[in-house]
Order: sequence, then C-alpha cells, then structure tokens
Amino acid sequence: MASSSAIRKVTVIGSGLMGSGIAQVCAQSGFKVVMVDQTREILAKAKGGIESSISRVAKKKFKDNPASSTQFIEKTMSNLSTNVDSAGAVKDADLVIEAIVENMDVKHKLFRELDKAAPSRTIFASNTSSLSITEIASSTKRLDRFGGLHFFNPVPMMQLVEVIHTPQTSEETMKTLVQFSKDLRKVPVRCKDTPGFIVNRLLVPFMMEAVRMLERGDASLEDINQAMKLGAGHPLGPFSVVDLAGLDIAKFVIDGWHQKFPDNPLFKPSPLLNKLVSEGKLGAKSGEGFFKHGKK
Repeated sequence: MASSSAIRKVTVIGSGLMGSGIAQVCAQSGFKVVMVDQTREILAKAKGGIESSISRVAKKKFKDNPASSTQFIEKTMSNLSTNVDSAGAVKDADLVIEAIVENMDVKHKLFRELDKAAPSRTIFASNTSSLSITEIASSTKRLDRFGGLHFFNPVPMMQLVEVIHTPQTSEETMKTLVQFSKDLRKVPVRCKDTPGFIVNRLLVPFMMEAVRMLERGDASLEDINQAMKLGAGHPLGPFSVVDLAGLDIAKFVIDGWHQKFPDNPLFKPSPLLNKLVSEGKLGAKSGEGFFKHGKK
C-alpha cells in the first residue's frame, strides 16, 4: 500500500525490461502507474508480461489462499494503465521515471517535451545506469527536482535502488525519492552523480581489469574466475558476470566513460572485448561470450 509520501501517481516512460519491472513494483506497492511506450502493441505485450510476473508473485505470496491471490493480482493490475502519449501521461504525475534507450540525445528530446507538459511540482528521475544525471537534467528547467533512480534487473527481485543527486538536486527531492524507494520495499543508497554511481563504478572496472589480465596473459580465464570466487568470496567470477550482463553493455559503458574521461586508466577500452563484440559474441544472450552458453 502506498504510504503518505508526496508520491501518489507515477508515470514510467519505457516498457522494456526495466520500465515494465519498475511499473510492476510501483503498482504492487499501491501507486497509480501509467506506463508509456511508442505503440499500443508494445504496451500490450509489456502489460501481459507484468500480469504473468504478478501472478507468479501472488502464487508464492498466497500459496494457501487462492482468493487472496486473485485479489492481489486484480488490485495490482487495476493500479496500472498505459498510454502512447507521453505528454498526456505526465499531466498529473507526482513522479516521472524514464527508462528508455541509453542515448543522451534521445533522453534530452524526451525530457524537453515532458518538462513543458508536467506540472512544476513533478519530480523527474532517470533510471540510467551509465549516463550523467546532471547532463540529462540540463534539458529541463527543474534542476532541483531531478534525480536518478537506478533500479537493478530483475526489478521485482533486486532490493537495491541507487538514488542519485546532482549538485542542483534539492534535499527535499532526495528525501522524497529515498522515501519512495522505501515505499516500494526497496533499500535505497544515496550517491552523487559520479560515473556508474556506486555499483557499476566498482563493478565495471573490476570486470575490465579481469579482461586486461587475460589480455596480458597474467592468468587464464578459468583461473581468474576461480580465484575471485574462492579468494574473494564472490558468487560469480568476473567473466561470468560480464557474460550475464552482456559484453556489448560493458563495451558501451566503458567506451562512454573513456570518451568523457580519457586520462583515467580504469576506463581504458579493451581490444579483446571489442573483438568479441564485433564477432557478435555478447554473452549468455547470444549463446557465446567469454564462455559458450546454450543457444538463445
């Protein structure tokens, strides 16, 4: 059930894996949610996926009470609506969460349009994992009411939310976003607008350094993976992590950081990673990355 926080109505822009996951947890938590995408067909597919996911949650949550399970599903789905008109969808929103393609120009265009349509009180947030919140916010006139809400995949299962503040984000906005995250039964952590925030700022250079060790011939792929599992207590080795995340995603992030901070050795691109991506070896989703996986 939604709490007495300042957020009641949420608009989620984007109905992909992250957007639909965010919409689901908002609806589950009692918020009125509008999910926006480009076509009704895309939205219908996303809404169907959410209903399937909600049904699995309900089956586990109310395994001995079918009536309560049905009620939970119906109540959650009643909180969720869809719209292909992004400007119309934000007219009475308390919070807008953007979860679209990781392209700065596309995000700027979207937020310029939303800034004109949304009430001045509406808080804007981006779910970006690698782009600058400050730069995204620069396309609007509500710099004090703009922050980052970085959820993790799969959103319904992952507890963490990184709540990001720019130099202009007000403390009131941050408190509202932190409380909203708690209302979703998530665990918020605060971070300033630094590349990758907390998790990816540590994780991506870690993965890249493992790749560089392999490139230098310091150790084998298998031994690097095993060493970090047994020596550092990691559940997965770095090559397993990058295969799951996607080699193309790792390349996109590190290339972007290198372009912006070319003198930082942690952000240096990898010839081996570039080669694998150019060959279509993107990790588990393509069937092969650093390891071979089942055909997708």
